[in-house]
Amino acid sequence: MQTRRIGRTDLSVTEYSFGTAPLGGMYRACPREAAMETLAAAWDAGLRFFDTAPWYGFGLAERRVGDFLRDKPKGSYVLSTKVGRLQRPVADDKVPSYGFVDPLPFDTDYDYSYDGIMRSVDFSYARLGLNRIDILFVHDIGVYTHGAERNRVFLRQLFDGGLKALEELKSSGAISAYGLGVNEVPVCLDVLQEADLDCILLAGRYTLLDRTASAELLPLCEKKKTSLVVGGVFNSGILATGPVEGSHFDYMPATREVLDKVDALERIAQSQGLPLAAPAIQFPLQNPMVASVLLGTAKPSSLTRNMELTKRRLQPADFRPYDAHTLVAPELGTEAVRV
Repeated sequence: MQTRRIGRTDLSVTEYSFGTAPLGGMYRACPREAAMETLAAAWDAGLRFFDTAPWYGFGLAERRVGDFLRDKPKGSYVLSTKVGRLQRPVADDKVPSYGFVDPLPFDTDYDYSYDGIMRSVDFSYARLGLNRIDILFVHDIGVYTHGAERNRVFLRQLFDGGLKALEELKSSGAISAYGLGVNEVPVCLDVLQEADLDCILLAGRYTLLDRTASAELLPLCEKKKTSLVVGGVFNSGILATGPVEGSHFDYMPATREVLDKVDALERIAQSQGLPLAAPAIQFPLQNPMVASVLLGTAKPSSLTRNMELTKRRLQPADFRPYDAHTLVAPELGTEAVRV
């Protein structure tokens, strides 16, 4: 599989990569055997960039990824995880419900400070059982997750010490790159004014449907030489299923406006002899600032099906008809969008 470089670093990643939130039981249980089989399917398909986080199953995904990668040759893969959330053990009847099924018995505290990031990295090493992490993403900082008031506190933590911790880790060679892992554009613009990030894992904001990143973020990334890793390429599923009853966009039931736009996109795909998921999965890679498209699933069959969509390589002209039916995310208010 072809690779692309991360920012100005010497690190390169495969154009398609594997996201492990489903292995932590996101929305539905994921038995260990299924997790290992799905990771093996990703490896067999040529994916060599694996992204995880303490948040996914409250440590469960990190444990599984570490177990899978432990016997792989050194240097044969790239591993990213995230900082900003610290896991704290709780009684079995106090495990919170944040959308993960059968997670480990922990709850989460947010901490974007120097000490919080350093502690988070140490905890991740222990859960992974590995002695190397290539990329660290600051996870879910921003108004989208925290609301404006709380996020001011967390941004101050990051600017006053968190960025220093990340730079020290990179300068020492402990990691090769760092950036943000978020669902919104505004916080990316804010942090890029303070730091020359190597990369941003941006979920759902540079897709066939949602072009929120196009106006300001992509030009700034080009100026700063900051790579994008694009997650949420199906926008919570609707670009895979089409505008069917019960389809979701941005983690919520799709509105009529979204359904109409996706209907138009699907008709274009059909006229090209394609399922809608094919242009959706390939679209972000048309931009040279995109280093990788992140695919997440807990089923080997889904991973194999998604990779089949990449075999007929689409050309830039194939994507132009879709441009008339895109949208941008509404401006963020003061309250958290996703709770």
